[in-house]
Amino acid sequence: MLTAKQRELLTYIDQRLKTSGVSPSFDEMREALDLKSKSGVHRLISALEERQFIRRLPNRARALEVVRLPDGLGGAPAAPAAPQPRLVVPANDTIDLPLAGRIAAGTPIEALQGQDSFPVPAALLGPGEHYALEVSGDSMVDEGILDGDYVLIRKTNVAREGEIVVALIDHAEATLKTFRREGSMIRLDPANRTHEPQRYEPARVEIQGKLAGLIRRYH
Repeated sequence: MLTAKQRELLTYIDQRLKTSGVSPSFDEMREALDLKSKSGVHRLISALEERQFIRRLPNRARALEVVRLPDGLGGAPAAPAAPQPRLVVPANDTIDLPLAGRIAAGTPIEALQGQDSFPVPAALLGPGEHYALEVSGDSMVDEGILDGDYVLIRKTNVAREGEIVVALIDHAEATLKTFRREGSMIRLDPANRTHEPQRYEPARVEIQGKLAGLIRRYH
């Protein structure tokens, strides 16, 4: 027997798979069932999995398949033999982002250029338009951003105090720093004690995006 919440979640997952072919995220399931936390969703998923109503696809984040439905759910009784499972598109499919070039995490370097592509797991990206940059320099190491990392940037031309941004200086040089205001000036702070903050008049600084994620390749 399933509880009311387990049946509600199973119905929601089944309907989403039928309409989109992709299983919902934990946040979407939490909102659909009006739960307070994702841990509640996790418990329901585990219970449905133990009862063999759903199965998690191995090595695929967030991807689920409905193996069977209980009697009375989905408009028809379950057949004696379990139906073939519906495979779904994994939620960590990759999206090719524009790789705009190298960005200085130290002294500003040349403006963003290049339009190679960079594959990124879709689950890392939120709403909005994004692009990727390769990091050059060590001035953001205390924020965990290392030379050779790839940062994922959400396009925006505004920044809040304390956000890590891509700033274009004098329409020519781009840098990755923490955005702050200091009186009438804009201060771009490094995250490395060996580097000094950079101060500019606002007219010299154009915000081109803010940090949304980071990818590191190990060689």
